[in-house]
Amino acid sequence: MRVSMVIPPLTVALCICMVMSIMMFIERVYMTVVVILVKIMRKKRYTQYKLEALKEDLEQNRRYPMVLVQIPMFNEKEVYKLSIGSVCSLTWPSDRLIVQVLDDSTNDVLRTLVEMECKKWIQRGVNVKYETRNNRNGYKAGALREGLNKEYVSDCEFVVIFDADFQPDEEFLWRTVPYLLENPELALVQARWKFVNANECIMTRLQEMSLAYHFAVEQEVGSSTCQFFGFNGTAGVWRIKAIEDAGGWKDRTTVEDMDLAVRASLKGWKFVFVGDLEVKNELPSTFKAYRYQQHRWSCGPANLFRKMTKEIIFCERVSFWKKLHVLYAFFFVRKIIAHWVTFFFYCVIIPISIMVPEVKLPKPIAIYIPATITILNSACTLRSLHLLVLWILFENVMSFHRSKATIIGLLGANRVNEWVVTEKLGNTTKPKCSVRAPKRTRSRLGERLHFSELIMGLLLLYVACYDMIFGKDNMFIYLLLQSSAFFVVGVGYVGISTPN
Repeated sequence: MRVSMVIPPLTVALCICMVMSIMMFIERVYMTVVVILVKIMRKKRYTQYKLEALKEDLEQNRRYPMVLVQIPMFNEKEVYKLSIGSVCSLTWPSDRLIVQVLDDSTNDVLRTLVEMECKKWIQRGVNVKYETRNNRNGYKAGALREGLNKEYVSDCEFVVIFDADFQPDEEFLWRTVPYLLENPELALVQARWKFVNANECIMTRLQEMSLAYHFAVEQEVGSSTCQFFGFNGTAGVWRIKAIEDAGGWKDRTTVEDMDLAVRASLKGWKFVFVGDLEVKNELPSTFKAYRYQQHRWSCGPANLFRKMTKEIIFCERVSFWKKLHVLYAFFFVRKIIAHWVTFFFYCVIIPISIMVPEVKLPKPIAIYIPATITILNSACTLRSLHLLVLWILFENVMSFHRSKATIIGLLGANRVNEWVVTEKLGNTTKPKCSVRAPKRTRSRLGERLHFSELIMGLLLLYVACYDMIFGKDNMFIYLLLQSSAFFVVGVGYVGISTPN
C-alpha cells in the first residue's frame, strides 16, 4: 500500500523540485559570471554614458529640464518630515523643480501636520504642491496617476519618485537626470537603496543580505545585459513620455512599479541602474510589517506574470531573447521558482523523503547545489557572513509565506490585491544611542503566535526525531535547526516589538 500510494507521487515531486533547483542554480551562476565580467572589464552600463561630460554640458548650456518629484504617503507619521525635507533640499534650479506631496492619509490631524510641513518649505522658496484625495482608489498607483494628471505637470519632462521613508542626497538629480537628457532611448534611471536601520535587529540584518544581492547582482545584470530590470517603485527617475507611451500607471496588481517597467520595456524603452548612487531608507523592523511586505512583493509579481504572459509572447517590438529573459529569468525563475524550491524542496519534500527511505535523495542536489547558491547570495554582504546560517533558516521560514503568496497571485485568489502599507518607525531620525531594539511589550496571545509556523516546526521536529533514531545521514541536524527557526518565528520572537 505504501509503495503504490506514497512512493510514486513523492518521486515525481522530488524530480520536479530537483529540476527547479537546477534551474535556480544555473540562473544564479549565470548572473554571478555576468557581474564578475562586468567588474573585470569595468563596463557597467551607467559608466558608458560619461556622466561628468553630460553634467558639464548641462551646466554650460543651462537648459535645465522641468523635474517633478512625487512623494506618495499614507499615514506616515514618523517619516513625513524626513522625506519632504530631503527632497526639498535637492540642488536644482528652484524654478525648474516641482515637489508634489501625494497624501492619502486618513488621519485628519496628520494631514494638517503634513500640509504645515509643505507650507514651511514653500516659505523657503520651494515649489511644493500638497495634493490629497477623498479615496484611495488604486492605492499608490492611483495617487501617482492622478498626480501626473495635474495641469502644472504638463511642462515637466521627468518625474522622480520617493517613498515616504527615503532620503535622497542633495546631488541626486545631478547624478541621474543627465543620463536621460542625452539618451532619448532611456526611460528609467534607478538608484540603489541604503538601509539606515540595518543594525537595528537580527531581522533587519538578514533583510539587508537578501536585498544587497538583489541590487548588486539582479539589477546590475539586468542593466548590463538587456537594459531591463524591475523598477523598485522608488529612488528612480522616469521620462514622463515613456510612462505615457507604456499606458501610464495601472493598479491591476500590487506591484504597479514592476507592471510599468515591463510595459515600458515591451515598447522598446531602455533602463539603466546606477549602482554607486545610494538613497537612504528604512527596512521594516517588525515581523508583522515585513510579512505583509513580502506577501505583496511575492503575490504581485506572480499575478502580473499571469496577466502579462500572453502580451509578452506576442509583443513584436522586442527580440525573442528579451522576451525569454523577461518570462523565464525575470518572472518564472526569480519570482516563482526561487520561492517554491526553497519551501517545497527544503521544508517539505526532503523531510518526507527521510520518512520514506525507498526514495533516494541525491546529495549533490540536496546539499551541494543549495550550498553553492547560498555562498553566491551571501557574497554581497561580507560583513554579515557570520549570520549565514541564521539567514538560511529565516529565508526558509519566509519562503513559506512567499510560496503561499505566489500561488495566490497565480490563481488570482483571495488577498491577491491586498495592500498594506509597510509600517515605518522613523528610526533614521533617532540618535544612535536609541537605535537599539526597544523592550518587548506584552501583547495579546493571538497577535503574538503564528500557528502555521508552529505547525511546520512541530512537523520538522518529528522528522528530526525520526531521523535521529532511524536515519544514517545526520539530516536531523538541519531539521532541528530549521524547526527551531519555525518555532522562534511562531512565538513572535523575531524583529522588534512596538506598543499597540
